[in-house]
Amino acid sequence: MSPIIYHDISSLREALQPYRGQQNDKQGRQQRIALVPTMGNLHDGHLELVKIAKQHADVVVVSIFVNPTQFGVGEDFDSYPRTLDADVAKLATVDADYVFAPSIDAMYPVLPPPTAVLSGAIANQLCGQSRPGHFDGVGIVVAKLFNIVQPDVAVFGQKDYQQLAIIKQLVRDLSYPINIIGAPIVRADDGLALSSRNQYLSANERQVAPVLHQALQELAQSLKSTALSQQAFDKLLVDTRTRISDAGFVIDYLEIKTDELGSIMSDSTTFNIENKNIVILVAAWLGRARLLDNQLVVVN
Repeated sequence: MSPIIYHDISSLREALQPYRGQQNDKQGRQQRIALVPTMGNLHDGHLELVKIAKQHADVVVVSIFVNPTQFGVGEDFDSYPRTLDADVAKLATVDADYVFAPSIDAMYPVLPPPTAVLSGAIANQLCGQSRPGHFDGVGIVVAKLFNIVQPDVAVFGQKDYQQLAIIKQLVRDLSYPINIIGAPIVRADDGLALSSRNQYLSANERQVAPVLHQALQELAQSLKSTALSQQAFDKLLVDTRTRISDAGFVIDYLEIKTDELGSIMSDSTTFNIENKNIVILVAAWLGRARLLDNQLVVVN
């Protein structure tokens, strides 16, 4: 059954109102609403988010909105694929209940919006360095979606690791009563993390693209299996960057952080990753496509 599509805020709120406070079983369990925010052009990774949402809620709303406030000057806002009909057909296969596909005017009566949701220091690294203002744009659109849908659960992919961390911070700091679920990265058979921007890759680039994940896997294994001096650690990073660059990528960043995106330096000079959960994060251009990936590592 195809999900019901709403384009305006009031109609969606009216449709969701009957579920609030309703009981749906003999034990008196309250019905729960889940939100899966997307920019559309859906792939199997998005569909997996919906499947996870269905496990945690009775009603699933998928938002499809190419958000102008998170695109910078010269980025691909105008060319970003808009494929609503195809997206709705895909969502029908995973039993999504509602699609919220608002216009820019509906979401932003004034653009740029005079109200800001600032993400703070966590946003001033990694993607935030090369995309200034990006996460503030993410913050305001997610805050708006949370206010519009008022979900009990929201599901985001871990491929955008920094974004997920910022959304968890937003929920904590603004006291949203929402359970944020981070869904594991969905990959193609050759390891490439699924992304709407993968379609920018040429046929030859698509053959090269899995090198990104392979390089992270090898770096993760080296971090887990070797007692590292600072010099050895630095060499591992240099070697990994060289492998990625030699494959044809232009690296935006390759960094290792704690799983909460803090520094792995125990002070200004000392390297220490023992007994830490850490994450390797990379962003790199391959032709027109900016690819993200990450790898969690437990170092004992």
